[in-house]
Amino acid sequence: MSMDEAHGGGMVSAILSSVVLLLLLGRTADAQRSLEFFDLLPEDPKLYDKMRPPKKDGQATVVYFHVTVMGLDSIDENSMTYAADIFFAQTWKDNRLRLPENMTSEYRLLEVDWLKNMWRPDSFFKNAKSVTFQTMTIPNHYLWLYKDKTILYMVKLTLKLSCAMNFLIYPHDTQECKLQMESLSHTTDEMIFQWDPDVPLVVDENIELPQLQLVKNYTADCTQVYSTGNFTCLEVVFVLKRRLGYYLFHTYVPTCLIVIMSWVSFWIKPEAAPARVTLGVTSLLTLSTQHAKSQASLPPVSYLKAVDAFMSVCTVFVFMALMEYCLVNIVLGDSDTPPKPAPPPPPPSSSGTDSAKLDKIFDIATKENAMLLSGRSQKSSGPPPGPTPAQRARMRALNIDRVSRVFFPFLFAVLNVTYWIMFAEYI
Repeated sequence: MSMDEAHGGGMVSAILSSVVLLLLLGRTADAQRSLEFFDLLPEDPKLYDKMRPPKKDGQATVVYFHVTVMGLDSIDENSMTYAADIFFAQTWKDNRLRLPENMTSEYRLLEVDWLKNMWRPDSFFKNAKSVTFQTMTIPNHYLWLYKDKTILYMVKLTLKLSCAMNFLIYPHDTQECKLQMESLSHTTDEMIFQWDPDVPLVVDENIELPQLQLVKNYTADCTQVYSTGNFTCLEVVFVLKRRLGYYLFHTYVPTCLIVIMSWVSFWIKPEAAPARVTLGVTSLLTLSTQHAKSQASLPPVSYLKAVDAFMSVCTVFVFMALMEYCLVNIVLGDSDTPPKPAPPPPPPSSSGTDSAKLDKIFDIATKENAMLLSGRSQKSSGPPPGPTPAQRARMRALNIDRVSRVFFPFLFAVLNVTYWIMFAEYI
């Protein structure tokens, strides 16, 4: 082989090697090139409309929801609100998107800002007063794209939500607080919300509330029909039962002790007016303060609550104990007026003085002779003198006190047993 042929063969081999090297470098560069949003769009980007849901075969787009509740707190009965920390996840399938060529794993993490140029569910929290997005240390949300073109968007939020409460049987009440998620602009013809079939809701088992107990939680559908159409809606319901221990030791027991304290006046003698009146008035004022304290954390509702009925009955008992002394004082004061003095006897006339004296002497002598003849001693034969009007009045007052010592505790015990039997099923 000549020198020229050898040189030509070497040139061809060098050219082929260069081409192969360039192809390998190009593929490596493609593999290392970052994913762009336009890589997900169809070949003709005009075919992708981010304002239209990805309906397949004319069927409404199904969006699956998952909620993880990490905490419930700040339950305020006065403003009827509560706070919740949640992880909120939405999953939907968009067949209009393309998968990245270099996607080898089950899913790929996407830029969350791409959601601005993609279709996403227009869900909002229907009963939210305020929503706080967590940004420490980075924004707490992410976007995943799966191989079957399913998109998962998850975000961590702190919500302040309204909760319609009924205090008719407070503090034996059980409240249902909801977390509602509804579509803003898409009707059920275009989009439907559904709970994740595998794990729709997860609630932290370590949630502790100071005065309420989370006894139950479940998911439900809250779809409603408006004048503009039928909009899909999902809700989480938290069943909160009030703990009675706090109110038992801070409301019921002190109130009963105040009522019992007012009965001490039945053992104080009726003449001690300052002691009995002071005890009754002090008990009444203390009970009024206790009633106002029990209502401090509640809104001013127009209906009667269970605790109001209990406190009102106790107030009536203290008031009647004070009125009982008024009755005792009236009975005791009927004989306070001094008796009228007897009219003085008329002065004897001077002409009949001697004859009157003689008549008395003869009468005394006659009685003494009759007693001596009969052998009887000189004793008074009249009945013993009876109690005075003042003594009779005091006995009547003491009898009223004795009856009250039994009647008031018995009636209060009956009303207490009736109250607790009525609300035994709510304890």
